Amino acid sequence: MTSITLSPSGQCVPVADGDTVLMALEKGGYALPNNCRAGACGECKVRVLEGQFDQGFVMDMALSQDERKQGFGLMCMAKPLSEKLVIDWGMADAAPKLFPPREGMPYVVVEKIVRTPRITEFQLMPVGTALRFWPGQYVAITAPRPGATPRHYSLANAPRADGTLVLQVTRVDGGATSAWLHEEVDVGGTLTLSGPYGAFIGDPKAETPVLCLAAGSGLAPILSLTEAALKRGYRQPVTLVFSARAEEDLYASGRLAYWSRLHRNFRWHATLTRESREGRLHGRIPDVLPGLFPDLSKHSIFIAGSTGFTEDCLAVVRALGAQEGLLHHEKFVSQRV
Repeated sequence: MTSITLSPSGQCVPVADGDTVLMALEKGGYALPNNCRAGACGECKVRVLEGQFDQGFVMDMALSQDERKQGFGLMCMAKPLSEKLVIDWGMADAAPKLFPPREGMPYVVVEKIVRTPRITEFQLMPVGTALRFWPGQYVAITAPRPGATPRHYSLANAPRADGTLVLQVTRVDGGATSAWLHEEVDVGGTLTLSGPYGAFIGDPKAETPVLCLAAGSGLAPILSLTEAALKRGYRQPVTLVFSARAEEDLYASGRLAYWSRLHRNFRWHATLTRESREGRLHGRIPDVLPGLFPDLSKHSIFIAGSTGFTEDCLAVVRALGAQEGLLHHEKFVSQRV
């Protein structure tokens, strides 16, 4: 039986006849970054430490001749030729390697869309080399003002072949950076980013039902994680519960409805805390969650939102049996300067 060994963890994944390395890893529960799945984008570039493989046809811009000589390959097209293939991927505990952060990356604003009265979405395209990131990570932006410090914004999309980044920025009262983004940055303008940062990426080996809890622009990293999981064919049930004050504060409902039609294992709920609407839940997530999930002992849980929201959600999911090793959370702190 052909197998792939991940170094340095030593984890081993079997390879079925005809499968690429990427396909085998995905079947084994490992979320190797990928996008085009056709040897053109370079997202799945990995160094092969031992064994032989058929690279297949790939673009030189995605895998240079020099990189090939160094043993790198694109795993979306690579098929093992030897019984054992050892690849340099993952840490000692088999968690994915984080991409090294970069500074001063210019991105052009190609779309600026008002999503709610307080949240504006920015769709960005890279001027140079695109950012490599894991779903759930964030970038830093510094407003061009005296004394301004970097502010962090989660990426709201999974990695894409064209390098597009999506940010969903909440306007914070007294927040210089969010005010600058909302009021002064227009389509065609350039933002300078640093990143990626953060480890809100979960366990790529997990094969459990997934529950995502989000409030406000905490939905952004949840969208990124969910898009990536569904895109790679995650088979376990995935449920998202999104909290907003009122109907006008809900956004991305069209995308979520589309995912629920396209993927039979995905469903979502919206709950409103300050008004009642037909077809919506009413109340804070910590209050409505026990009625939806009386037992969370077998779920991987992702929580993103304000510090208070996150802490309250952590308390209720623990009371419902959630395992500490399956809990992942991202706290959004106030950014007023």
